[in-house]
Amino acid sequence: MTTRPLVGVIACRREVEGHAAQMVTDKYLSALREYGLNPVILPVWSDQENDRELARELLSRVDGLLLTGSYTNVEPHRYGAERAPQNTRDDRDRDAAALTWIHAALALELPLLGICRGFQELNVAFGGSLHQAVQEVPGMLDHREPGGVDKAAQYAPVHDLELRAGGALAGLLGDTRSRVNSLHQQGVDRLGEGLVAEAWAPDGLIEAVSVADAATFALAVQWHPEWRPREHALHDALFRGFAAACAVYRGVASSFSPTQPA
Repeated sequence: MTTRPLVGVIACRREVEGHAAQMVTDKYLSALREYGLNPVILPVWSDQENDRELARELLSRVDGLLLTGSYTNVEPHRYGAERAPQNTRDDRDRDAAALTWIHAALALELPLLGICRGFQELNVAFGGSLHQAVQEVPGMLDHREPGGVDKAAQYAPVHDLELRAGGALAGLLGDTRSRVNSLHQQGVDRLGEGLVAEAWAPDGLIEAVSVADAATFALAVQWHPEWRPREHALHDALFRGFAAACAVYRGVASSFSPTQPA
């Protein structure tokens, strides 16, 4: 039996060659493997909504949960808003699963990492709301990725990040300053009750949160740390921390300390 922790990775619903499909882009799976974790894709369907028993059964088989980024958005009715014209891509099956799995995972004290859409899902699951087009909000930056560039340029750090002194994220990094990439149109409007802001962009937009009363690692970030994480101190620290928490959950030794570099 392998001692490598098993991490459930939420799927997205897409159409591939005319057929409904469940998919995860490889960068998330590769990042987990790079940190000594075995990823397994968890499919999503709308009938999973509010089925806590099914969620508990599913998540009891893994040692961590990763909520990935996606080109789709949480449907605005989930946080009591009308649809903005810039908000055009949904994934209601993923919404149904994610908003149930988040609470089930926390009840199981399962390590949880959210990225981009996963960050927004966590906020909505805790009763928060979202800006559907941050670039249209007065005083906010345009956080969307640049077009017409290669992936290295698309995922390059583009703005400063201020981390909460004494917070969970700053504790992993050992610093309160960093720079991160930016590939999103939506962002936190009202912070969900029970979440703690862990980092901010220069315009004041919340870029990272933690779950206040979580028993273990429970962090989500708006940027994309899965892109070449070993090349970026904050991204490396995030995955180290998550890997270490998953190893503790499984009851095995981890090769990755959250405080020691590779």
